[in-house]
Amino acid sequence: MSILCQDRSSRWQDIQNGLQFIQSTLAYPGTQERYEVFIQDLVRNLFGEGNDVFNEGEWMRSIEMYTEALSIAEYADSEDISVPTGTLEKLYANRAAAYLNIGLHDEALVDCEKALQLNEGNHRALYRKARALKEMGRHKEAYESVAKCSLAVPQDPNVIRLTQDLAKMLGLKIRKAYVRSKVRVYCLTDHDKPMGMALGMPDVTPLPAVVDLAQNPLADTHEFKQACSNCYVKTVLDFTLYTEEHKCKKDILLGRIKNQPDKSWKLIRPRPTKSQYVGPYYICKDVAIGEGCRYPGHCTFAYCQEEIDVWSLERKGFICRDFLFDPFGPTSKINLTVPKILQEHHGIFMFLCGVCFDHKPRIISKTNKDNPSLCSHPVTKHAFEDQKCLVHILRENTVRYSKIRPYSPQNQMDICRHEVRYGCVREDECFYAHSLIELKVWMMQHQLGITPENIVQEANRFWNMEAGSQGSLVKQFGPPNLKIQFVCGQCWRNGQVSEADKNKKYCTAKARHSWSKDKRVVLVSSIERKKWTTIRPLPTKKPIPSQFEICMHVSTGKKCQYIGNCTFAHSTEERDLWTYMKENNIPDMEQLYEHWLQSQKPGWSEEASNSAIKENGKQIHMPTDYAEEVAGNHCWLCGKNCNSDRQWQQHITSEKHREKVFNSEDDQNCWQYRFPTGTFRVCERYLKGTCTEEELCKLAHGNEELKEWTERREFLLMKLAKARKDHLIAPNDNDFGKYSFLLKDIK
Repeated sequence: MSILCQDRSSRWQDIQNGLQFIQSTLAYPGTQERYEVFIQDLVRNLFGEGNDVFNEGEWMRSIEMYTEALSIAEYADSEDISVPTGTLEKLYANRAAAYLNIGLHDEALVDCEKALQLNEGNHRALYRKARALKEMGRHKEAYESVAKCSLAVPQDPNVIRLTQDLAKMLGLKIRKAYVRSKVRVYCLTDHDKPMGMALGMPDVTPLPAVVDLAQNPLADTHEFKQACSNCYVKTVLDFTLYTEEHKCKKDILLGRIKNQPDKSWKLIRPRPTKSQYVGPYYICKDVAIGEGCRYPGHCTFAYCQEEIDVWSLERKGFICRDFLFDPFGPTSKINLTVPKILQEHHGIFMFLCGVCFDHKPRIISKTNKDNPSLCSHPVTKHAFEDQKCLVHILRENTVRYSKIRPYSPQNQMDICRHEVRYGCVREDECFYAHSLIELKVWMMQHQLGITPENIVQEANRFWNMEAGSQGSLVKQFGPPNLKIQFVCGQCWRNGQVSEADKNKKYCTAKARHSWSKDKRVVLVSSIERKKWTTIRPLPTKKPIPSQFEICMHVSTGKKCQYIGNCTFAHSTEERDLWTYMKENNIPDMEQLYEHWLQSQKPGWSEEASNSAIKENGKQIHMPTDYAEEVAGNHCWLCGKNCNSDRQWQQHITSEKHREKVFNSEDDQNCWQYRFPTGTFRVCERYLKGTCTEEELCKLAHGNEELKEWTERREFLLMKLAKARKDHLIAPNDNDFGKYSFLLKDIK
């Protein structure tokens, strides 16, 4: 790796020196032949640098390198120096791939045409031309282009998929190609994949084998041990492992890194799965400074490096914690099943209309109730069965739709790093998984050969069995002696008991009171008394007592004099529920409600169904709030459905949505310096030590900050391009507040 870095550093220095020379009017100190070699080397160096930054996902930067190389080639022609046609051809084809990745289809088409003028048989240019034409809606021309490409590389999976998609759009009959035995499948382009080969490198990259979850990839670097709460006990600041013989439950995973001075065993907690965060894991800030975590039981940050190592591999599907105790691994493989996936990730699998789902902006439509063969889109009713797609739906605070693309042997068993940060622009053409749930389903399909139809059937069967086995789920949630229900507070004060309607918008009473967290109360009924009793919020007094006691006024049959602030329980039911909340790290009634909803049907909660939206702090009720959702636009950034054009426009122009366009959950961990000011120059006064403006200075304080500003600008441009491509920004909206500098040239 160090040699590679040195090579790139040396090449970059050669590029800088070369550009500096040709921008001057100095005579070249050598023969014309040597000058020609000098120019050709400069073009090749820019081409190589462009390929490298492309493979790193910096597409804007790669476009700059390719453009510079082509400009120098044009300059060389005026100096009677010829750059090889093959190099020019690849420069145009590669720049076209970069343009495609940021959604500039017109520019990509122009570059493909130029590459084909130099070599009409360039199959990569033909493929990229077809992609650009498809995105521009010129499907017939796109099919003609990809047909020529298919004759050159008939077994390439990208070409096959694009050919079939275009044939469907044009209503052509799709036929299978004859495949000779033992023919090796060639991958067309890595400029069309996240981390594939670059042009000029070997054309064939072997696909990685499917991961064997029964193996322990950490066996060489880590040690693992089983323990229980009796042998791994928390002391004042740390944990102590007791090795005396006892009946160990072995329900705790311990780990430590080999050959380290610290020989202590670290607790490795179960990986947090409720969060949608898919960036790199980090150490909890409280733990990092030697203090106890302020959010034990809810913290999604790791407490040690060993935990990061295990969680990272677990999330990618490369490891199973059940097998970490045996460094050699068992002989049998672990089999993923639909129930196992749903038990971990909750939610449900179902089919949605694929055409609507891929629409820009995304539209969520199911089957038409009147005609199941069509989708529920009110205007364009697509043939549902032919174009349906498998989707995992998870409803928590928002609703998340994760499309499960068809599994093929070319799929890479890892999560796409571009999708994680700003959304992969290759979409269905990307070989990498775009979500953890998609990765798990692909692995399950590889192991079991299960079809999407079977997945949906298994999911429905799983939830039916869960409901049947649990009977009344309310009885099983909370303390075993209590029944729990949430009711409308306004109705309860009037002596009525009314719950939420099926959409969790209003109560079921005739008055239809709003079903919000400040207007509902929790009632419990014990087996002994069989009387519904109101429960107050858990006392916020710190520290929480080790056990709750009954108020002495209530115990003597009197009315409590401090009913608003009394930290003692006012009934045995209240004491038992408070104790349950404390033991299960449930800090307030809102989280208790979320847990209660999960017990009704895991993965589905109140916020997902609530169509009464809040924008800029105001409650907005739309006419469609009172109608059942048929088909509506969905913002994948915010996880929000909108059932009308007016509601959609209000959402995508809201400040909350705009901030979501540019921000992601891992931003705070990626950047170390100030937010870019829009002026990309180093402050000379700072270099001299005389700058007094500090944080208010508009210029970068050092080369490192300037470098991060440039990287951050490219990152934000990628997010902006993806949001525009998905129509998540209004066409005439160019006012992005502090992010408006992205629309200006670098000064």
